[in-house]
Amino acid sequence: MPLRSDSLGSVDISFFVISAAAPLTVMAGVSPIAIMLGGIGAPAGYLVAGLVLAIFAIGFTTMSRHVRGGGAFYAFITRGLGRPAGAGGALVAMVGYNAMEIGVYGLLGSATAGTLKSLLGIDVPWIVIAVAGLLITYYGGYRSITFGAKVLGVLLVAETAILLLLAGGVLLKGTLSLDSFAPVNVTAPGMIAVLAFAFGAFTGFESTVIYRREARDPGRTIPRATYVALAFLGVFYAFIVWIVIQAFGGAAVVKAAAADPAGLFFGAITAYVGGWAAGLMHILIVTSIFASLLAFHNAINRYTLSLSEERVLPSVLGRIHPRHQSPYAAGIAQTALGLVVVLAFWLAGADPYTHLLLWVNTLGMMSLVTLMLLAAVAVPFYFSRNRQGEGVVRTLVAPVAAAVLLAGALGLIVTKISLFTGGAVAVNTVILTLIPAVFAIGTGLALWLRRHRAEVYQNFGSEPCPQPTSS
Repeated sequence: MPLRSDSLGSVDISFFVISAAAPLTVMAGVSPIAIMLGGIGAPAGYLVAGLVLAIFAIGFTTMSRHVRGGGAFYAFITRGLGRPAGAGGALVAMVGYNAMEIGVYGLLGSATAGTLKSLLGIDVPWIVIAVAGLLITYYGGYRSITFGAKVLGVLLVAETAILLLLAGGVLLKGTLSLDSFAPVNVTAPGMIAVLAFAFGAFTGFESTVIYRREARDPGRTIPRATYVALAFLGVFYAFIVWIVIQAFGGAAVVKAAAADPAGLFFGAITAYVGGWAAGLMHILIVTSIFASLLAFHNAINRYTLSLSEERVLPSVLGRIHPRHQSPYAAGIAQTALGLVVVLAFWLAGADPYTHLLLWVNTLGMMSLVTLMLLAAVAVPFYFSRNRQGEGVVRTLVAPVAAAVLLAGALGLIVTKISLFTGGAVAVNTVILTLIPAVFAIGTGLALWLRRHRAEVYQNFGSEPCPQPTSS
């Protein structure tokens, strides 16, 4: 039983990848820190990050038309840099996407508990909410991909609408200024830190290629969805951050962000729209978090399915539901892994936000930026051996430029890692060491396969993928 082919259009896939980025959560939860560090020039940081990733997308989407397997990042790396590097990329992808999802269960638990307490006066332990979230997310992935697209579409529209409601109030009542884009503010020293945060805000956009096998006319749908997601996120982030700056005024917003970063957006929407809107925003942040969880869960399941088809992971993980045509066995494994990690943090007495979210998500975000860098490097190597009629800008100039820019972005994130984790040197060292260690393990696995399972090694990253195992 195959996946449900010809099911997703550009809009559907855009919902998946934009929802993974969780725009409302990023804006209300993270952008105040960017304002606090970079000042009123913070909106420009999101535009710059979006532009860099758009340059990356040129080579990325070009290669997606020629590398048609289900392995996405690791398939690209394999075809460009060889099977050992591809296997290393595959393990980094599994760690990265799992970390991006599992860490967010800490945010789901803490944010939902806080919302229930403030709105209803109910105390619910975060672990109860996180486990419930694991089960609901599994159910969403168990159902058909079209079901997931519809759910994410509704949730994304809702979280976008509340931010546009805030924007409308500020535009009607506020005093507006374009000082955020003045050169003196865009080049302020703190903007280096803003750029590091801005790149993290786009995490998940690259997962468009994971849905190739379920997309309608993927040669057009995948690139279109990628550019739509990048354009929306870049412009929307910059606009909303600019709006909240206008709500407080340039002289006051940095102080307000430093005094109460978590309350910055709620204070703005209360002042310009009303207290009822702030209550609604609390609720929609919870649904935004769930949308991100479901989007990443679907992406992880398809990576697991692909590696099972490659016979790198057990074949049982390649089972597809006969009715929903979803990779439900991979979903069970991912949910079980998430449960183990969440329970481990809870039993250790860790904080769901400062430990589970920040530590685990930082690992995930850095893993995905590393994968983007490797994929950018892989593009010109692939096309140097496979002349496909693509222009030199798409196959050489843009990928090389993207590789240089992404290397700089990764360097920024590494140097500013303490801002992301809030952790001690030991914690940061472990996170920074894990990614090259995982890549090395994957490379070693490939060399072992070459010696002991030559057929699996030779077929790794090849096309087309074998048919999945039915249940």
